[in-house]
Amino acid sequence: MEQFEDIKVAKDILQNVIKAKKTLRMYPKNNPMYQKTLEDLYTKFRDFFNYKDELSLRIKQHSIFFDSEEIYHNPEKEDNLALFFFKDGLRELTFKKEIFQEELEEFLKIIVSDFDKESLDDDVVTLLWEKDFQNIKYIVDDTVLLDADGEEYEIKAVNSAKQKVSDIEGLMKAYAEEFKDEDIKDAPVISFSDRDLQILMKEMENDASNKMEKLSDIILEIFYQSEEMGSSFFEDNLKYLKQTIRLSMSQGDINTVIHAIRRAKEIHEDPSSAEQTRQYIKRLLTYPSSDEIINIFGELLNSGVEIDDKTFKEFIELLDKKAITPLVKILGELKTLRIKEKIIDALVFLGRQDIKTLAMALNDKRWYVVRNIIYILRKIRDKGAVEYLLKTIRHEDARVRKEIIRALSELGGQEALQPLKERLDDADAGVRTEAVRAIGNIGSVLAKKIILENISNKTFKERDFEEKKEFYEVLSRWKDPEVLNFLTKSLRKSSFFWWIKNYENMACAAYCLGLLGNKDALPFLYRHKNSKNKLLKEFAQAAIERIEHGR
Repeated sequence: MEQFEDIKVAKDILQNVIKAKKTLRMYPKNNPMYQKTLEDLYTKFRDFFNYKDELSLRIKQHSIFFDSEEIYHNPEKEDNLALFFFKDGLRELTFKKEIFQEELEEFLKIIVSDFDKESLDDDVVTLLWEKDFQNIKYIVDDTVLLDADGEEYEIKAVNSAKQKVSDIEGLMKAYAEEFKDEDIKDAPVISFSDRDLQILMKEMENDASNKMEKLSDIILEIFYQSEEMGSSFFEDNLKYLKQTIRLSMSQGDINTVIHAIRRAKEIHEDPSSAEQTRQYIKRLLTYPSSDEIINIFGELLNSGVEIDDKTFKEFIELLDKKAITPLVKILGELKTLRIKEKIIDALVFLGRQDIKTLAMALNDKRWYVVRNIIYILRKIRDKGAVEYLLKTIRHEDARVRKEIIRALSELGGQEALQPLKERLDDADAGVRTEAVRAIGNIGSVLAKKIILENISNKTFKERDFEEKKEFYEVLSRWKDPEVLNFLTKSLRKSSFFWWIKNYENMACAAYCLGLLGNKDALPFLYRHKNSKNKLLKEFAQAAIERIEHGR
């Protein structure tokens, strides 16, 4: 494929993405138009991937580029796909050859979000991250993702740069302070002299990684070989082991920390080890989980030091539940989304050991920390978290309330229905929509009753059409006579004043009947097939087509 053909095909794909955005928003998943639009777009991607391994798009504020060629431009604020991505920090999107149709569908669901809103509760990057796509990759400008409100982009970028300099200077200062002579000169280590220890510490400055590991092995071997020594001996050796771990962590040498703790575990589990030795080693094993070490770990992450996934995972597996609280603290201070993802995975691992301690972080004053904790509880999937989530469901931030409702949708049962019912009257439309979906997922008789009562309320007709449509779509999950009777009765209602809101309710009822697929509804739908109201006519005809022909 020639370069100009690449550009033409890429531009065509992007235009079809925008078209699919509109279609998928209008039709439910089981509608043929929905399926055809998705399949057509996927086919265009496949055609492109017959010649290329990936499609990479660079994103500017008002433009999207492919191979340095502008394939999309929109200077307006409204309905601007480039701005939709750009404002949340997204700078590059890459679709890989191995992409599945299901992945493409989930991606489209993200961009179905309303462009016209000045701000979305869930930023695009968060939504992409939650989906964990295998074949859709993205690059983010992390300065935009700082969880602060009210700052302009440039101000954020400058502040971020200054902070990075400050962090590095602080780290170097801490490093220098740790090697002051007075920190080590009075250390009474019985098995070797002060001069020996000072020589070792000086050597560590020149070859820290190797020497730190050797030093930890020496002191641990002293622990292992010692019997019936005084407590001061063990206290001094424990002090130097902790110092070794602290210095290694400060230098980013996490492998030495892992090595030392693994060796300590071997000693602790060795039945031939003296009881007193095991008691002191047990204290050492908890040290990596302490506030002191986790705080250094957080500073290290924020400084930009690269830690490979294997080393990160091995370190986290050494921690115990005591690390939960300090890890939550640094979660709220991290500057990049990629590192936040790792800490969240760590808290999922540790949180399974102590849901109660993790749930205490729901009282954090920072909304973004609370939302992350809720997400972690969702991933742990422990129903014991429900009682803590219910206590937070009235959180002042709508983004937090939405995340709680999503969690209750997956973890909650009948006990969650009443709090979810209260959220159907939430001041935020997005929260109300999440609440009705959650109630639908619970799927009980009481859940159905709650939705029917809400739709029947006189104030319901004043809601936005898309929101009402969502209520009716959830109602279609109950394919029983009670729901059928309710809907057909809605279509039989007449009013002296045929206000637009009445037509909207009737159109939603027709839409729901189409989803039910019950042929008994056809006579009621035919009454409005040629309605003078365009909306009602459109939805009645679509419902008839769906029931009669499965379209």
